[in-house]
Amino acid sequence: MFSVRYYRQSRGLHSLLSSHTLQNDRAPRRTLFNFLKFLTSPKQPRVVPEDLPYSVVMPEMVSPRRAFPESILKPEYAKTGKPGMPSLYPILADKYDVGMMREAGGLARKILDLAGKEAKVGVTTDKIDELVHQACIDHRAYPSPLNYLNFPKSVCTSVNNIMVHGIPDSRPLQDGDIINIDVAVCLNEYHGDVSETFLVGDVDEGGRRLVDVARRCRDEAILKCCHGRKIYEIGNTVTAIAEEAGFSVVPGFVGHGVGKLFHCKPDIWHYANSYPEFMTEGMIFTIEPVILEYEDKPLCHDDDWTMFSENYARSAQFEHTVLITETGVEVLTAGSNEAFLHRANEQKDPQSDIEKENQDWTFKT
Repeated sequence: MFSVRYYRQSRGLHSLLSSHTLQNDRAPRRTLFNFLKFLTSPKQPRVVPEDLPYSVVMPEMVSPRRAFPESILKPEYAKTGKPGMPSLYPILADKYDVGMMREAGGLARKILDLAGKEAKVGVTTDKIDELVHQACIDHRAYPSPLNYLNFPKSVCTSVNNIMVHGIPDSRPLQDGDIINIDVAVCLNEYHGDVSETFLVGDVDEGGRRLVDVARRCRDEAILKCCHGRKIYEIGNTVTAIAEEAGFSVVPGFVGHGVGKLFHCKPDIWHYANSYPEFMTEGMIFTIEPVILEYEDKPLCHDDDWTMFSENYARSAQFEHTVLITETGVEVLTAGSNEAFLHRANEQKDPQSDIEKENQDWTFKT
């Protein structure tokens, strides 16, 4: 959730431009040029909205911000809208942190499952926000998006051509829509973050395929996770799967570290890259690639949040919060029907021993 906001405001730009001090001068550095190359690909022919098998969505009326009880523990930005100072390096979880993150992740999953049941024709996204807001209150948790950098609602709802950060509003869901519902909760000062894309009514074959591939991109990337492996395996896996299916990855939206801070290091880039960071036991972060039906440019609405595609391309996104373990990965937001509640990664990378011997840079811990 709240991946990166490059396109209108500078709040997320430091994350894009910042580069850790590298001892290995051959390692790729994060520069504005390195990112903008992804925005210079040839434009797709202009799409006529009336020819699409789904409705083109733009923001509609947003209801007033909902009240929240003073008695429930809140993050630092709940009143000010300003999160605290970010951490420059990943914060490794100890045993206590892991226990608290399991509780936060489990609650986020429970509330997402409730919200997903409301993804039906005729239901407004504002109604989904109302449900999520009340569910958080009922469980004595704070909805993490609420007032984060002044975001006005308790959940993100991104429909069809809205890529990310859709603000719940008065538009009723229509037959054939796809909707990403992104739930994050702060329970006892720890944040759990999860999202899925749901089908509304009778979705066309192209939309269903896009959603299936987006889910597979996330799931296969998760299975690459293990202590000592390179973080870039996540982006390389996502890109390979998406491109093989004829889709594209939006490069500007990244996963992030999460815990007592809603967003922190490491940055999880979902496009193919060769950045040098390693996964380390105790890291907790999100994997949340945004997959586009065809290449398109992201634009930001005047509300400073809603990211939509210039040429009406649909996108689908799935997200999990994961814990890196010595033997693999634990998915802290997994649903009851998902197989990887905890899975040891036994795949051996033939390059891993060589990389370990030649390693001359890693995160400070």
